[in-house]
Amino acid sequence: MPRLRVGVLFGGRSGEHEVSLMSAASIMRTLASAGYDVVPIAITKEGKWLLPQDSERALQGVLEPGSLRVAMLPEPGQAGLVKAGGSGKALETAAHLDVVFPALHGTYGEDGSIQGLLEMAGVPYVGAGVLGSAVGMDKDIQKRLFRQAGIPVLDFAMYLRSEFEREPGAVMDEIERRFGYPCFIKPCNLGSSVGVTKAKDRAGLNAALKEAALYDRRLLVEQAALDAHEIECSVLGNDDPVASLPGEILPAREFYDYKAKYYDARSRTEVPAKLPPAVIQKVRDTAIKCFKVADCCGMARVDFFVSRRDYSIFVNEINTIPGFTKISMYPKMWEATGISYEELLTRLIDLAIERHKDKNRNLTDYRPPQEDFVE
Repeated sequence: MPRLRVGVLFGGRSGEHEVSLMSAASIMRTLASAGYDVVPIAITKEGKWLLPQDSERALQGVLEPGSLRVAMLPEPGQAGLVKAGGSGKALETAAHLDVVFPALHGTYGEDGSIQGLLEMAGVPYVGAGVLGSAVGMDKDIQKRLFRQAGIPVLDFAMYLRSEFEREPGAVMDEIERRFGYPCFIKPCNLGSSVGVTKAKDRAGLNAALKEAALYDRRLLVEQAALDAHEIECSVLGNDDPVASLPGEILPAREFYDYKAKYYDARSRTEVPAKLPPAVIQKVRDTAIKCFKVADCCGMARVDFFVSRRDYSIFVNEINTIPGFTKISMYPKMWEATGISYEELLTRLIDLAIERHKDKNRNLTDYRPPQEDFVE
């Protein structure tokens, strides 16, 4: 059997660009050792796609494209890199891709943008589709859906950047009346805690809204979860997903911000989380429900707050492309549940191909029922 050729997409136009490089490097090393033919595909912060040989250097932070511009065509049958503006002949180094693994975090990678391109190109890819990715990226919309489905979430509100810039005083007055302090301010569409601030007073609130407005036009305000465990749970599957044992985040800083996640060695995780069995089961069941409500497939990580007082649970958010280094929570929770990092990657590729085959059963032209032609 020929080896499956897997294109790993990473980098991209996002505040999570550097996080993506870490995930991609780990994914590619493991896939190569597992016998896959791995094709690295880096996207610069300006959105330029790099040749595989240039993409290798991008992992070391060298993001200069070569003289040849490349892209992926949004048409079936061209499942690989092609010369941009050229003859359209697939490049020999990536003439065909059997499946694509997007290791892109944040905007233009986790929000349905790249998934739409891959759908148009007819290429199997790992993770959620266009709808699931968009829902998973937008913290406001996903919380609305969860609330409608009866999934518990903390109180939240969304404000437009233009609304805050036009009437900052009125916006802050309303936030103070509704949420008080502390409260959390986030860009609606971003991850890895980029642009997230815990506001403790009016000056901090003003600064937090300005910080979030650097990254998105829609700003989310959330009720603070006081005296709560920060719990995460991994989900794997397509139509019949399963959930891992949950883990607990023990941040070194006041909350699990970007520095606590990626730079402060004092931050710890506890996998599996030390919670009563009934609470663990409720977390796992709720994670699967979130996965289905958001129309996810392949993988997702669902983040929770669990009260230390009475173990009531609240969903914080769902992440459709979670961090994927060997020490990231998504694979660590599966390892604690009995699935190794290598096996996890293999399952995700199999799920991508399975979903692609199932979608290809759909008709793309109208065929009237036969009885319409019976006189």
